[in-house]
Amino acid sequence: MSKSMRAMSNHDETEVGAAAFVQAIDPGEYREHFHREFRFAPYYSAGREWPDYEPAYRYGYDRYLHCGGRRFEEVEEALAREWNHCRAASRLHWTEAREAVRDGWHHIERNLPHALDRPLR
Repeated sequence: MSKSMRAMSNHDETEVGAAAFVQAIDPGEYREHFHREFRFAPYYSAGREWPDYEPAYRYGYDRYLHCGGRRFEEVEEALAREWNHCRAASRLHWTEAREAVRDGWHHIERNLPHALDRPLR
């Protein structure tokens, strides 16, 4: 298979995987879940608010989809490098945001149907 055909095939698989992912993990429900629960998380820091944590959860959601369902530990180093560019108005540094991003990542893994257990790439 030619390089361009392989790229197109991978793109098509990603599109199908992305559509199935969004159907399985509704972004609105994901956001609402963490908005309700973030203050009860073991990594929550007093004095931090939803505008600090929301970008971390959004980042976990977006990057999970982008990374094709790979394990958090496999991509953690890249996530750490990119956090400052994606954190919006969050006051969380990566050392604080890491657990929220991972929590969001694992929430997705726990809630995906078994049919989507394969990588989304």
